[in-house]
Amino acid sequence: MILQAENKKTISFKNSPFNLDNDVAYYRWRERKLENYPSDLSALMVEVDDPRRLSHAEHLAILDRCRIANMAIYVSAMTDEDKAIPRELGKQFGLTQLDCNMCADDEGVTSLTVVEGDRVRQTYIPYTNRPIHWHTDGYYNSLDKQIHGLLLSCVRSANRGGENGLLDPEIAYILLRDENPDYVYALMQPDVMCIPPNVVDGEEIRPLCCGSVFSVGSDGSLHTRYTKRTRSIIWKTDKITQAAKQFLENLLDGDCAYVFRATLQAGQGLISNNVLHDRTRFTDSPEPNQHRLLYRARYFQRIAGV
Repeated sequence: MILQAENKKTISFKNSPFNLDNDVAYYRWRERKLENYPSDLSALMVEVDDPRRLSHAEHLAILDRCRIANMAIYVSAMTDEDKAIPRELGKQFGLTQLDCNMCADDEGVTSLTVVEGDRVRQTYIPYTNRPIHWHTDGYYNSLDKQIHGLLLSCVRSANRGGENGLLDPEIAYILLRDENPDYVYALMQPDVMCIPPNVVDGEEIRPLCCGSVFSVGSDGSLHTRYTKRTRSIIWKTDKITQAAKQFLENLLDGDCAYVFRATLQAGQGLISNNVLHDRTRFTDSPEPNQHRLLYRARYFQRIAGV
């Protein structure tokens, strides 16, 4: 089978576990993946002294969890409003190419908090307290600027709510392929999910972007591009695509044992290979200077060594 790589070159992955024509490689990889997979959130957590300067043991502990589940949660006592925390943490894992998106600051880190009086930001759900459907970050980016690494750093949690669901995309792939390999084939179609142009005040901010849900990079890694949004998303209408889409939605909204639920507290953060995630509605503290605040850093790279 020929798979489409992220760099748009067509590459043959004869021995790839993501090659639908190679069941031997798939089942060998699947066995290793599930053998010691974490069963609860605590297994993903690593206590660290200073996330900006990890010790060798702390670095290895985070890397080990990312190798197993494509994510880890660090726990520290550092609750400063310091964007150097996510930036310096990312650098220690080879994450340097930040996605300086429209709402990020000059250094590429975004402040996720409820925004009032900002006409641009308040139109986007991450800057409200509303729930956010399952997605991977940057699903609307052009195919040459896909997000592979995602880091969240919590400065202040909400008074109530703001919980994230987290699912390793490789687990989603396994569950889809085990159910029906044709589901994976459908979601690998290069035009299976299209995002319409983003037009603001008559100006096109972002053009139409079509791509696959699952793709395989030139390094052999699995990349996932997905959103469960129902508005402004154009899915292929053939029966197998719609069945695959529905299966994935049911998986994400059901009681999947592989979905972790986490409400990041001050001093905690997520480092991941852009795992599938959602966010519940939240209620902020009545004190303006105590509103929920997370820093988000998005990267064009995967975590080094994973």
